[in-house]
Amino acid sequence: MAIDDLLDEHEQSERVRSWLRKNGVSIIAGVAIAIGGIAGWQWWQKEQGNHLAGANVQYQTVLKHLQDKNLDAAAKGVKELEGSKANIYADLASLQLAKAQVDAGKNEDALATLRAIQADPEFKPAIDQRIARLLMATGKNDEAIKQLGTASDSASLEIHGDALMALGKRDEARGQYEKALKTLDVAAPQRRLLETKVMDAGGTVTDPAESV
Repeated sequence: MAIDDLLDEHEQSERVRSWLRKNGVSIIAGVAIAIGGIAGWQWWQKEQGNHLAGANVQYQTVLKHLQDKNLDAAAKGVKELEGSKANIYADLASLQLAKAQVDAGKNEDALATLRAIQADPEFKPAIDQRIARLLMATGKNDEAIKQLGTASDSASLEIHGDALMALGKRDEARGQYEKALKTLDVAAPQRRLLETKVMDAGGTVTDPAESV
Protein backbone atom coordinates (compact mmCIF):
# COMPACT_ATOMS: atom_id res chain seq x y z
CA MET A 1 0.00 0.00 0.00
CA ALA A 2 1.45 3.38 -0.91
CA ILE A 3 2.30 6.01 1.69
CA ASP A 4 -0.12 8.41 0.02
CA ASP A 5 -2.91 5.88 0.48
CA LEU A 6 -2.09 5.53 4.21
CA LEU A 7 -2.11 9.27 4.61
CA ASP A 8 -5.44 9.49 2.85
CA GLU A 9 -6.91 6.80 5.13
CA HIS A 10 -5.49 8.51 8.20
CA GLU A 11 -6.88 11.84 7.05
CA GLN A 12 -10.26 10.29 6.42
CA SER A 13 -10.35 8.58 9.82
CA GLU A 14 -9.43 11.87 11.52
CA ARG A 15 -12.23 13.60 9.66
CA VAL A 16 -14.67 10.91 10.83
CA ARG A 17 -13.49 11.26 14.45
CA SER A 18 -13.78 15.02 14.23
CA TRP A 19 -17.31 14.80 12.82
CA LEU A 20 -18.33 12.36 15.56
CA ARG A 21 -16.88 14.67 18.23
CA LYS A 22 -18.97 17.51 16.87
CA ASN A 23 -22.16 15.58 16.13
CA GLY A 24 -22.01 12.52 18.35
CA VAL A 25 -24.01 14.12 21.15
CA SER A 26 -26.72 15.16 18.69
CA ILE A 27 -26.91 11.66 17.25
CA ILE A 28 -27.16 10.06 20.68
CA ALA A 29 -29.77 12.60 21.74
CA GLY A 30 -31.75 11.97 18.56
CA VAL A 31 -31.72 8.24 19.14
CA ALA A 32 -32.75 8.75 22.77
CA ILE A 33 -35.61 11.03 21.74
CA ALA A 34 -36.74 8.52 19.13
CA ILE A 35 -36.70 5.69 21.65
CA GLY A 36 -38.42 7.92 24.20
CA GLY A 37 -41.02 8.87 21.59
CA ILE A 38 -41.80 5.23 20.87
CA ALA A 39 -42.06 4.44 24.57
CA GLY A 40 -44.20 7.53 25.13
CA TRP A 41 -46.54 6.57 22.29
CA GLN A 42 -46.90 3.05 23.65
CA TRP A 43 -47.62 4.45 27.14
CA TRP A 44 -50.18 6.88 25.70
CA GLN A 45 -51.93 4.10 23.79
CA LYS A 46 -52.07 1.97 26.93
CA GLU A 47 -53.44 4.87 28.98
CA GLN A 48 -56.07 5.64 26.34
CA GLY A 49 -57.09 2.00 26.27
CA ASN A 50 -57.41 1.98 30.06
CA HIS A 51 -59.50 5.17 30.00
CA LEU A 52 -61.81 3.80 27.33
CA ALA A 53 -62.21 0.48 29.11
CA GLY A 54 -63.01 2.24 32.38
CA ALA A 55 -65.43 4.62 30.68
CA ASN A 56 -67.20 1.72 29.00
CA VAL A 57 -67.74 0.05 32.38
CA GLN A 58 -69.15 3.31 33.79
CA TYR A 59 -71.37 3.73 30.73
CA GLN A 60 -72.79 0.22 31.14
CA THR A 61 -73.46 1.02 34.81
CA VAL A 62 -75.41 4.13 33.79
CA LEU A 63 -77.48 2.07 31.35
CA LYS A 64 -78.23 -0.43 34.12
CA HIS A 65 -79.43 2.38 36.41
CA LEU A 66 -81.66 3.68 33.62
CA GLN A 67 -83.05 0.22 33.03
CA ASP A 68 -83.88 0.07 36.74
CA LYS A 69 -85.53 3.54 36.52
CA ASN A 70 -82.98 4.87 39.01
CA LEU A 71 -82.50 8.30 37.43
CA ASP A 72 -80.62 9.80 40.36
CA ALA A 73 -77.96 7.09 40.27
CA ALA A 74 -77.78 7.37 36.47
CA ALA A 75 -77.31 11.15 36.72
CA LYS A 76 -74.47 10.61 39.21
CA GLY A 77 -72.86 8.15 36.81
CA VAL A 78 -73.10 10.67 33.98
CA LYS A 79 -71.32 13.27 36.13
CA GLU A 80 -68.50 10.81 36.74
CA LEU A 81 -68.20 10.16 33.02
CA GLU A 82 -68.08 13.90 32.30
CA GLY A 83 -64.88 14.05 34.34
CA SER A 84 -63.21 11.32 32.29
CA LYS A 85 -61.26 11.60 29.05
CA ALA A 86 -63.72 9.46 27.07
CA ASN A 87 -66.10 12.22 26.02
CA ILE A 88 -68.08 10.05 23.62
CA TYR A 89 -69.29 7.84 26.47
CA ALA A 90 -70.28 10.90 28.50
CA ASP A 91 -72.24 12.30 25.55
CA LEU A 92 -74.02 9.01 24.86
CA ALA A 93 -74.86 8.50 28.53
CA SER A 94 -76.23 12.05 28.75
CA LEU A 95 -78.47 11.47 25.73
CA GLN A 96 -79.79 8.25 27.25
CA LEU A 97 -80.40 9.98 30.58
CA ALA A 98 -82.22 12.88 28.90
CA LYS A 99 -84.51 10.44 27.08
CA ALA A 100 -85.31 8.63 30.33
CA GLN A 101 -86.00 11.96 32.04
CA VAL A 102 -88.41 12.96 29.27
CA ASP A 103 -90.15 9.58 29.52
CA ALA A 104 -90.51 10.20 33.26
CA GLY A 105 -92.04 13.63 32.62
CA LYS A 106 -89.00 15.50 33.92
CA ASN A 107 -88.54 17.83 30.98
CA GLU A 108 -86.62 20.51 32.87
CA ASP A 109 -84.15 17.91 34.14
CA ALA A 110 -83.76 16.63 30.57
CA LEU A 111 -83.07 20.14 29.31
CA ALA A 112 -80.42 20.62 31.98
CA THR A 113 -78.82 17.30 31.04
CA LEU A 114 -78.71 18.16 27.34
CA ARG A 115 -77.37 21.66 27.94
CA ALA A 116 -74.55 20.30 30.08
CA ILE A 117 -73.18 18.22 27.19
CA GLN A 118 -69.85 19.58 25.96
CA ALA A 119 -70.19 18.12 22.50
CA ASP A 120 -67.66 18.25 19.68
CA PRO A 121 -68.58 20.73 16.90
CA GLU A 122 -69.78 18.00 14.53
CA PHE A 123 -72.04 16.58 17.25
CA LYS A 124 -73.43 19.90 18.52
CA PRO A 125 -76.18 20.36 15.86
CA ALA A 126 -77.80 17.09 16.94
CA ILE A 127 -77.77 18.23 20.57
CA ASP A 128 -79.23 21.62 19.65
CA GLN A 129 -81.99 19.90 17.69
CA ARG A 130 -82.94 17.75 20.66
CA ILE A 131 -82.96 20.77 22.95
CA ALA A 132 -85.09 22.71 20.47
CA ARG A 133 -87.63 19.88 20.15
CA LEU A 134 -87.85 19.59 23.92
CA LEU A 135 -88.35 23.34 24.25
CA MET A 136 -91.17 23.13 21.72
CA ALA A 137 -92.74 20.28 23.68
CA THR A 138 -92.87 22.57 26.71
CA GLY A 139 -94.37 25.44 24.68
CA LYS A 140 -91.15 27.46 24.45
CA ASN A 141 -91.13 27.90 20.69
CA ASP A 142 -89.27 31.21 20.65
CA GLU A 143 -86.49 29.69 22.76
CA ALA A 144 -86.37 26.72 20.39
CA ILE A 145 -85.77 29.04 17.44
CA LYS A 146 -82.99 30.83 19.34
CA GLN A 147 -81.41 27.49 20.20
CA LEU A 148 -81.18 26.55 16.52
CA GLY A 149 -79.53 29.85 15.64
CA THR A 150 -78.45 30.01 12.01
CA ALA A 151 -78.18 26.24 11.49
CA SER A 152 -78.85 25.44 7.83
CA ASP A 153 -79.03 21.64 7.77
CA SER A 154 -82.36 20.10 6.77
CA ALA A 155 -83.25 18.80 10.24
CA SER A 156 -82.66 22.15 11.93
CA LEU A 157 -84.57 24.03 9.23
CA GLU A 158 -87.50 21.64 9.61
CA ILE A 159 -87.59 22.08 13.40
CA HIS A 160 -87.33 25.84 12.88
CA GLY A 161 -90.37 25.61 10.60
CA ASP A 162 -92.26 23.52 13.15
CA ALA A 163 -91.64 26.15 15.84
CA LEU A 164 -92.84 28.92 13.52
CA MET A 165 -95.97 26.93 12.69
CA ALA A 166 -96.66 26.52 16.39
CA LEU A 167 -96.40 30.30 16.70
CA GLY A 168 -98.90 30.72 13.87
CA LYS A 169 -96.34 32.12 11.43
CA ARG A 170 -97.28 30.01 8.42
CA ASP A 171 -95.48 32.02 5.74
CA GLU A 172 -92.19 32.04 7.63
CA ALA A 173 -92.61 28.37 8.45
CA ARG A 174 -93.18 27.57 4.78
CA GLY A 175 -89.95 29.35 3.91
CA GLN A 176 -88.01 27.18 6.37
CA TYR A 177 -89.64 24.00 5.09
CA GLU A 178 -88.84 24.90 1.50
CA LYS A 179 -85.20 25.58 2.40
CA ALA A 180 -85.04 22.23 4.18
CA LEU A 181 -86.56 20.50 1.18
CA LYS A 182 -83.90 21.92 -1.12
CA THR A 183 -81.13 20.42 1.00
CA LEU A 184 -82.63 16.92 0.93
CA ASP A 185 -81.80 14.22 -1.55
CA VAL A 186 -84.69 13.16 -3.78
CA ALA A 187 -84.62 9.68 -2.24
CA ALA A 188 -84.43 10.86 1.38
CA PRO A 189 -87.01 9.01 3.52
CA GLN A 190 -88.13 12.17 5.34
CA ARG A 191 -88.79 14.05 2.10
CA ARG A 192 -92.46 13.00 1.87
CA LEU A 193 -93.22 14.29 5.38
CA LEU A 194 -91.45 17.57 4.64
CA GLU A 195 -93.43 17.98 1.41
CA THR A 196 -96.62 17.51 3.43
CA LYS A 197 -95.50 20.23 5.84
CA VAL A 198 -94.84 22.61 2.95
CA MET A 199 -98.36 22.06 1.64
CA ASP A 200 -99.87 22.40 5.13
CA ALA A 201 -98.12 25.78 5.36
CA GLY A 202 -99.80 26.88 2.11
CA GLY A 203 -97.04 26.05 -0.33
CA THR A 204 -96.84 23.83 -3.38
CA VAL A 205 -94.42 21.05 -4.08
CA THR A 206 -92.85 20.45 -7.48
CA ASP A 207 -91.83 16.98 -8.52
CA PRO A 208 -87.98 17.03 -8.60
CA ALA A 209 -88.07 15.10 -11.88
CA GLU A 210 -89.99 17.94 -13.53
CA SER A 211 -87.34 20.52 -12.65
CA VAL A 212 -84.56 18.58 -14.34
